[in-house]
Amino acid sequence: MIETQVQKYSDEEIFSALNPLLAKWFRWKFGSFTEPQRYAIMNIHQRQNTLVSAETGTGKTLSAFAAVLSELITLSESKMLEDKVYCLYISPLRALSNDIEKNLKEPLAEITKAGKKLGKDINVRVAVRTGDTPASERAKMLAKPPHILITTPESFAILLNSPRFKAHLQEIKWVIVDEIHSLADNKRGMHLSLSMERLQHYNPNFARIGLSATIAPLEEIAKFLVGMENAETPRGCRIVDVNFLKKMDLKVLSPLPDLINVTQEQIHSALYKTLHELIQEHKTTLVFTNTRSATERVVHYLKENYPKYYSKTNIEAHHSSLSRELRINTENRLKEGKLKAVISSTSLELGIDIGYIDLVVLLGSPKSVARAIQRTGRSGHKLHDQIKGRIVVLDRDDLVECAVLLKNALEKKLDKISVPKNALDVLAQQIYGIAIDSKIHIDELLKIIRHSYCYCTLGRNDFLEIINYLSGTYTSLETRNVYAKIWHDEASGIIGKRGKLARVLYMTNIGTIPDEARVKVKLGDFVIGTIDEGFLERLHKGDVFVLGGQSYVFRHAIGMVANVSGAEKRPPTVPSWFSEMLPLSFDLALEIQKFRKLMEQKFSARRAKAEIIDFINSYLYVDKNAANAIYSYFHEQFRYAEIPHNEKLLVEIYKEEEMRHAIFHSTFGRRTNDALSRALAYVIGKLVHKDIEIVLDDNGFILSADTKMPIEHAFSLLKSGNLRMVLEKAIDDTELFRRRFRHCATRSLMILRSYRGREKSVGKQQMNARLLLSAVKRIGNDFPILRETRREVLEDAMDIRHAEQLLKWIENKEIEIKIKTAELPSPFALNLYSQGYADIMRIEGRLQFIQRMHEKIMRKIGE
Repeated sequence: MIETQVQKYSDEEIFSALNPLLAKWFRWKFGSFTEPQRYAIMNIHQRQNTLVSAETGTGKTLSAFAAVLSELITLSESKMLEDKVYCLYISPLRALSNDIEKNLKEPLAEITKAGKKLGKDINVRVAVRTGDTPASERAKMLAKPPHILITTPESFAILLNSPRFKAHLQEIKWVIVDEIHSLADNKRGMHLSLSMERLQHYNPNFARIGLSATIAPLEEIAKFLVGMENAETPRGCRIVDVNFLKKMDLKVLSPLPDLINVTQEQIHSALYKTLHELIQEHKTTLVFTNTRSATERVVHYLKENYPKYYSKTNIEAHHSSLSRELRINTENRLKEGKLKAVISSTSLELGIDIGYIDLVVLLGSPKSVARAIQRTGRSGHKLHDQIKGRIVVLDRDDLVECAVLLKNALEKKLDKISVPKNALDVLAQQIYGIAIDSKIHIDELLKIIRHSYCYCTLGRNDFLEIINYLSGTYTSLETRNVYAKIWHDEASGIIGKRGKLARVLYMTNIGTIPDEARVKVKLGDFVIGTIDEGFLERLHKGDVFVLGGQSYVFRHAIGMVANVSGAEKRPPTVPSWFSEMLPLSFDLALEIQKFRKLMEQKFSARRAKAEIIDFINSYLYVDKNAANAIYSYFHEQFRYAEIPHNEKLLVEIYKEEEMRHAIFHSTFGRRTNDALSRALAYVIGKLVHKDIEIVLDDNGFILSADTKMPIEHAFSLLKSGNLRMVLEKAIDDTELFRRRFRHCATRSLMILRSYRGREKSVGKQQMNARLLLSAVKRIGNDFPILRETRREVLEDAMDIRHAEQLLKWIENKEIEIKIKTAELPSPFALNLYSQGYADIMRIEGRLQFIQRMHEKIMRKIGE
């Protein structure tokens, strides 16, 4: 049973339960316990599964380790501490692993010293085992295992297949999963959930402890952590939910009173002036941008324009493209208080201890309430510090989005994450690992797998198809070098490993994170430059994009080479920063739409301007500049067209020279819009026998063609019941599908990244995947890894679940579709419409384009 922990223990009760040496150290170091510790320590002491959700800097990590250390110190004192692993700590970040080791070794050293004075010999060993651990260290661990082992999900899976080390894991008492919120919604987490079930199979008596930042729904995260007793019932878990302990000082800042009638120079200078002032008013500031390129730009601009204040010694960039050494150097200097500011993309979101930060600035929307709280929670890293965050916005859509986001953050309304289910590629990899470990009956194997919450609904047929693939049933794949990896005796139902190299093959190809590389762009034989692979995924044949200031038309890709031709005078359909942008969460998108509905009601009732501005101020947490800008934006939209909202999907038809554009005001987030726009484009394309161009963002999408588009007819054909079928056809021949097939084929070990010491480049992997895809399609569309690729594209890359929900609302008349012809795109459409132009014009040009359109709209309103 999963239940919220209501019993809070007093400090004295906890002190008396802990080992006296640890209790004394705790009193000396902290004086008292924090709220998460008062709820969690005794649970963990009693070996109960526990999920602790709290902000950064509230003592979460020690709430997990206090009971563990207490027991190990007591065993050490009484000379009963054996050479085996008692506690496994799993972290998604290698950097976090090193951090925890340091944070554990310090108190242990102090306690050992105190014990010596009393004639007590304390010897609790802590070690880190990740991909970076040298072979000599691993050999030492094998001979004398640490009592607390700190590792990553991938290294944990390797340890389960290391016969000699696995013996040290047989009697583990605790498994702690840190930053569990960053694992629960992806394949890395699914892989970990199966590893946990494998450990549970050898050792049914360990307690699972999860540490999470502010996230929802906690019941789902708890099920993910503890797994299932049977198909319907999760194992028991206590949820310690002590979020929102710290006071939050959060504000949205608009650097200018008017975000439309300004030059790019004015916006630029106001942004950096605001940012510079915020940094100078504080001791240490952490700034989050949403892309790696923006991170570099901000650092460069501040150094160039404020040389007196910033230099190499006091401002740094931190993102995943930088080397590990550079990142660690920045983290250490941040901890030591040597940096005035650090500019990061997403790489400092997770809980590495980064010392004292008194302000977090977000440039642009973080796209989800939980992410905003996690990012701003990096400030005030200690318990009684206040969280201080400022979100700086530069356009009107961002302003409305961030204002609604902030309202939800302060009112504790979190967006929900969902735990993915039944990924067949991860399943194949783990079944191979289990078969290598020992022979097993397939019924017992299926039982182990179904104990994972991610696989509790796995169908027997899907399971048997993976067994068939791994055991070499599809012999035609041998021409593409895909050979049987296990044997399966159908008479007895037993499976086992094949070949002497099985263990080495498995250990050198383990994991779920795909290799990524830059893609060369070629015009004929001439290499123009490179693009991100995530960007290539977005491209359809005929799409226009910009590289090095020039427009090109995408033709096709082979391996890691994209072939293009020179573009005609068409605006780009996919902006260059698309692959780096975070998608808006569906829940937050709905909250924005609800606010729009309230605004429409105010304008329809002909309320006075002052009254509406009062309403904005009472509903949202914004400054004067922002309230006026929001009023003007909605007023213009209401006067020129009408306000789309959660019960009205507005579609504007706009003709521009030969092209017709259908602009859909669907603020449901980019992943939902991706699914809906592709399905509609596919249906309309079949009706008019032409290719339909798509431009999309979080607030809507545009379908374009050089002919009239039968939108109402398309909606009458596209239903929630057939959306999946339509989308499967629409994605079948896309770059997105081909790249994701490579990822799934690599995870399921159809393609080996490493073989006999030789690494296979991403280009070679992609070429293999291309040939393999043809071979698999000849076997049939139901081949399990093909089905998994479709599932990943529709459920993970896109959001088909919410797109189906949206179509249901339309079918049930809960959402009305309003189609209007427009002489110009309406104010709400300007950002989306000008998106395609963002790359051919400099930013200055795009702004002028929006201003010209805006002037025409204002003239129409005046008329």
